[in-house]
Amino acid sequence: MDRKDEPLLLLVTGPGGELASLPGATVDQDEYDEAVAYFEDRARWLAERPARVPADGPAAPMAPAIHLPQSYPFKPSDNPGKQALRNDYPAPVRVDGDTYPSVAHAYWALSTVDPAARAAARDADTAFAARNTAVGAPRREGWEEARTAVMTALLRAKYTQHPHLARVLLDTADATLVYDDDSGHWGDNGGRGRNWTGRLLELVRSELRAGQAGIAPLA
Repeated sequence: MDRKDEPLLLLVTGPGGELASLPGATVDQDEYDEAVAYFEDRARWLAERPARVPADGPAAPMAPAIHLPQSYPFKPSDNPGKQALRNDYPAPVRVDGDTYPSVAHAYWALSTVDPAARAAARDADTAFAARNTAVGAPRREGWEEARTAVMTALLRAKYTQHPHLARVLLDTADATLVYDDDSGHWGDNGGRGRNWTGRLLELVRSELRAGQAGIAPLA
């Protein structure tokens, strides 16, 4: 409703008031009561009508957000819960002929141009050790621009190669996934980060659902 609509003008002016759009014309009680009834009827109609859902589905998630807190798993579990969605969870991923103990191992190994540092990161006992090994080595050219695409490929590999972990991801329904990390790029970082890991997990989850439904991605 804008201010030019008659019911609103009558309501704003009130009984006995002079209409600004019609000098000399005043609002009587019946006109005012009709305007009040109009807005009451309109409010009732809005309250009773079915909620509108966009044609391609709701915009907001139906499930509450899920936080994936930092953890340091050293061995796989029969019932890992949300811990399975962490990049350092011990789930070997095979990429380009090499096998890495976890997504985090693969990410840090692939980040460096130094073959020796790459091998050391791959073979590190923990994801934390893999990170420390790679941090001191030279980065690959263009890594900052390419790293999100690399992580996407690694997450796809993890959940394709480990169906039981894909089930854990699918069980999050359509929840927003908030990845705890001190990285402003990969993690939520107390609400200040970009949460790219969480966003990519949601992307891979959607791709898994599309596969279940037989919906092939566009070529």
